[in-house]
Amino acid sequence: MSPTCELSSDFENIERDPSEIVINYLPQAPIDLSIWQVWCGMAQTAKHLTRELSDPASHILVVEDDPRVAQVLISLFEAEAYAVSTARTGRELMDCLKSKSISLITLDLGLAGEDGLSLARQVRTISQVPIIMVTAKSSDIDRIVGLEIGADDYITKPFNLREVLARVRAVLRRTSPNQNEVSQSPRSKAFKFHNWYLDVASRQAQHKGENILLTTQEFRLLEAFVLRPGRVLSRDQLLDFIRGNDAELLDRAIDTLVSRLRQKIEPDPSAPTLIKTVRSAGYIFTAKVNLVSG
Repeated sequence: MSPTCELSSDFENIERDPSEIVINYLPQAPIDLSIWQVWCGMAQTAKHLTRELSDPASHILVVEDDPRVAQVLISLFEAEAYAVSTARTGRELMDCLKSKSISLITLDLGLAGEDGLSLARQVRTISQVPIIMVTAKSSDIDRIVGLEIGADDYITKPFNLREVLARVRAVLRRTSPNQNEVSQSPRSKAFKFHNWYLDVASRQAQHKGENILLTTQEFRLLEAFVLRPGRVLSRDQLLDFIRGNDAELLDRAIDTLVSRLRQKIEPDPSAPTLIKTVRSAGYIFTAKVNLVSG
């Protein structure tokens, strides 16, 4: 018997947010999709969900061969104003990539008769579109291999729909161009600010001509600030910008990381002037940043 989906008992509680529903892959009764869709609409109206949470131009490709699971994800994403396409096979996935402008892919690694990791490798040969792996496998090896071959994040079944949305938004935030960021031309990946020189390509940081040793996370954090001067960045945003393959980095670790970076770049770390704290909001990089032509 092929696996089907079952909603948790929370489905019957109309007070709950539908994004808290957990989808379990069990050989039991299938989802009543009409109820699911109506409930999503009710919850959206009741909570006055705003379109600002999603970029209307973002186009998500759901690669899933179970039509019930695919429909749940389609309803979830469309309720958040994303455009959605679907693919059931590797061939359909590649055809979609070639014919449509895709912003993000959710890729089920357990497609029947196909190797999801191989598909991710194929995607990477023609596109840098973000990939979120969806897997029933709990092995760390599968997740690590997926991240190493170029996937941007992963979701393990059974999954929580609120987590799915959070991860999709996070990946889109850190991979989408932002008009408030310092633009980089292919030949210009170095910056100057307050007697500092930062070379992104060579991963070098210099202060008044002297090389300053930064850890990988410290460099990523400084790069995130330098690319977004004068913009308040929340801890979640900073986490998204610097996490990379370190999926276990916690948001409160950002405070510790900011403190460490201040010790290295601030004239007076006890009274920071470059990285300022914005109460209840996050941090802001106040230095004037200049792009160095290459």
